[in-house]
Amino acid sequence: MTGEGHVWQSPFERSVDDIVARRGQPVVVLASGDPFFFGVGATLSRRIDPAEMRVMPAPASFSLAASRLGWPLQDVTCISLHGRPIDLIRPHLQPGRRLLALTSDGDGPSALAALLAESGFGQSRLTVLEALGGPQERVTHHVAESFGRDVFHALNVCGVDVVAGETARILALAPGLDDGLFEHDGQITKREVRALTLSALSPRRGELLWDIGGGSGSISIEWMLRDPAMRATAIEQSPERAARIRRNAGSFGVPGLTVVEGIAPAALAGLAAPDAIFIGGGGSEDGVFEAAIDTLKPGGRLVANAVTLEMEQVLLSAHARLGGGLIRIDIARAGPVGQMTGWKPAMPVTQWTWRKPT
Repeated sequence: MTGEGHVWQSPFERSVDDIVARRGQPVVVLASGDPFFFGVGATLSRRIDPAEMRVMPAPASFSLAASRLGWPLQDVTCISLHGRPIDLIRPHLQPGRRLLALTSDGDGPSALAALLAESGFGQSRLTVLEALGGPQERVTHHVAESFGRDVFHALNVCGVDVVAGETARILALAPGLDDGLFEHDGQITKREVRALTLSALSPRRGELLWDIGGGSGSISIEWMLRDPAMRATAIEQSPERAARIRRNAGSFGVPGLTVVEGIAPAALAGLAAPDAIFIGGGGSEDGVFEAAIDTLKPGGRLVANAVTLEMEQVLLSAHARLGGGLIRIDIARAGPVGQMTGWKPAMPVTQWTWRKPT
């Protein structure tokens, strides 16, 4: 059988459109890597009924890599960085963890080694597995901080034995990450209040959060860290803070966080309806609460924090009209008082939680 040959185009979607346009005709698609792990198989199956597809997979790159390394796949985190931001690996950098990362090209291993080194994981052992299953297969072993300038095959998988140094940027799995991990100008929901706020928001897999008055983006970022399927949109009127949110999102490994620059409620127009909303700043502005409540999906959760009397009055009024839960959070931290130590109270926070009727 003979046919007409085509190479993959850039952007990739153009080739997908061409394939879909030939629906009903015999089309053969050749792809490397794992076609159904962030690959072309997964992309095509979103537009073509899988019943119309006959898939003949070869040994998967992660399975091949695990077999070369002797790593049980059930104990390994597999992540695709092919055509995706390398920052996505950051939440998985846990001491003693093993990772398999599919990279985009021959420069991928060097970029990964640089990220490990600058994040305090320079002693991590990095194995580069190239062109697995073919005549050009090669496996080399390295240490991230002394990674050389080797030229690697464009098709490669990196195995990482994570070793954390004293200054390693480790993202704990519990909510309420250290404030010092975030770049901020003081406009940040402090870690203890943030942990209580995340608990009240009750994240569920795949849900979308609106973070109105994003500040440093700490609530949005921790929401997205709960699961790779989580989505969030931070609405922030300050361009400087909006840029800071984007930087924080990258450094926490959630570059998919959407940042909208503007003032609520006008900035909310046209956004996808959320499953949950957090209002941490700007909630006392006219129309913000009304717009949030109107757009929130039935059964969705709304959590709002107040530190000012004006915002607290808004929450008291909302509680009187709609019900929900109302708590007051008082936190004191030990600090120096002269030559001794005493409690220094933080500003109290009033928190209102509400679930929209279904």
